[in-house]
Amino acid sequence: MQLRLSLLTLTVFACAPMFAQEPVVGVDNPEALFHSKDKKLDRNKQAAYHIMLDLLECNHWNEADKWLTDAYHQHNPNAASGRAGVIAFFSARKPTPLPAKMQTKIVAVLAEGDYVTVVTPRSYPDPRTPGKTYYTTWFDMWRFVDGKADEHWDPATIAAPNPNAKGKQ
Repeated sequence: MQLRLSLLTLTVFACAPMFAQEPVVGVDNPEALFHSKDKKLDRNKQAAYHIMLDLLECNHWNEADKWLTDAYHQHNPNAASGRAGVIAFFSARKPTPLPAKMQTKIVAVLAEGDYVTVVTPRSYPDPRTPGKTYYTTWFDMWRFVDGKADEHWDPATIAAPNPNAKGKQ
């Protein structure tokens, strides 16, 4: 009986949700993660670096043709495929000067074959506890063709319509 209670207790605690969490943080030198001794992987990692810095961080979408193919297959449900589609998605953002050092926090950069995945930290308001924050990760993954991103994936979802937006659907 004692063993059965111990196993039951262990099972309950093992299955209970744990809310204590350490923040997800980026590395001190993210630029170093965008290099490889392999020439092909290095070229693809460098293209991913410029997508992250030039396009996503600094909004230099007028230079997107350097890093994205014209076809650019988009698997984010909020942006259309094609280089023009992703440029339209980000077009409201104003360009900023390129910094001396990347400001985007990077956790990891993984490259294999034609694919590069960049992992970044994210934090959000905790819906369970007002005033608290929870931490998670985001990823962007690209498939490269001749040094340019031709396909993209991320975990984006479609947001529910804003019930307070009058006359907008």
